[in-house]
Amino acid sequence: MKKQFLLGAFQLLAIVFAGRAQTTGQLTLDDCYKLALQNYPQVKQRELIAKTADYTIENIQKGYLPQLNINGQATYQSAVTAIPIKLPGVNIPTLSKDQYKLYGEFDQVVYDGGAIKQQKQLQKATEAVNQQQLETDLYQLKDRINQLFFGVLLVDQQLKQNDLVIKDVQLGYDKIQALIKNGTAFRSNGDVLLAELLQNKQQSINLHASRNAYTDMLSLFIGKTVDETTILIKPQPVNPSHEINRPELQGYDQQGKNLDVQNKLLTVQTLPKLNLFLQGGVSRPGLNFLSNSFDTYYIGGIRLTWSPSVFYTIKKSRALIDINRKSLDVQKETFLFNSNLTVKQQDADMGKFQRLLASDDEIINLRTRVKIRR
Repeated sequence: MKKQFLLGAFQLLAIVFAGRAQTTGQLTLDDCYKLALQNYPQVKQRELIAKTADYTIENIQKGYLPQLNINGQATYQSAVTAIPIKLPGVNIPTLSKDQYKLYGEFDQVVYDGGAIKQQKQLQKATEAVNQQQLETDLYQLKDRINQLFFGVLLVDQQLKQNDLVIKDVQLGYDKIQALIKNGTAFRSNGDVLLAELLQNKQQSINLHASRNAYTDMLSLFIGKTVDETTILIKPQPVNPSHEINRPELQGYDQQGKNLDVQNKLLTVQTLPKLNLFLQGGVSRPGLNFLSNSFDTYYIGGIRLTWSPSVFYTIKKSRALIDINRKSLDVQKETFLFNSNLTVKQQDADMGKFQRLLASDDEIINLRTRVKIRR
């Protein structure tokens, strides 16, 4: 019975400690980044962008397949072709002024000047721009995680410091109460310490409320409960790098590549196109224009198309692309300028936070040593 009781007790303790280990988890800043990227709804947009590009490219690729067009027309014309002579014993039919035509035509690309290829390249470039814009949006998520994570760390340090102050004031209040009972101190001295004690307890309430607000928002971002039992691991200080490596810069590069593809598409529009075609249908009149009855027919051959009118606008179109490229360069230069200012401000803030944390640690150590000496 004794062995069974000890075994049951050990099992109960194991369950308790296991449950406590699950609730008192640890979180690093990198953990929060990864969990936030897994949980944030906008991340789903990445797959949607890729699928959109795949479907669009597949549709463009089908431009190499034979294209079928079905056409029909019914017309009435004021005059028809007629032979202005009459031959004895020969009846030359007169064509009707109402004419009909229904036909289908297969069209097969032989040479398109690279139009389909460049359209696919343009779609890939557009996908890259959209994906990079998404990465830029998600990068902003890290800033919000930083604010919440370091906010909790700062509040924790302030809570530790405030708890030590409360213990010091409580100890002083207990001593002054003893002196008041002995008649060696005024009650007002005790009231002063009591007011200070209540103020620090109010401060503790405010700090706990702030911490709960930070942890609640952090929990929503990472999809994992962060509470009083969760330990946030303070990141190790690193030497700040002044090299700007933001996703916005890659986004500008992708937009530049998109403009390159648009410029190549303009060149493609100036080239001739060569197609094979096969047309078949029924019409009145048919290919035999002397027959005034419905007849089937077919025509096959090769078709060359070229539109010199594209040269009317190509110069201005290239100028517009150049303007967009210059505008993109201005945006990039402005972003780098503002980013350099932000880096300087972040360096100053980082130094301030590190000094505050170090100062809090020093204050906590001093108050702890004072309490131990007492």
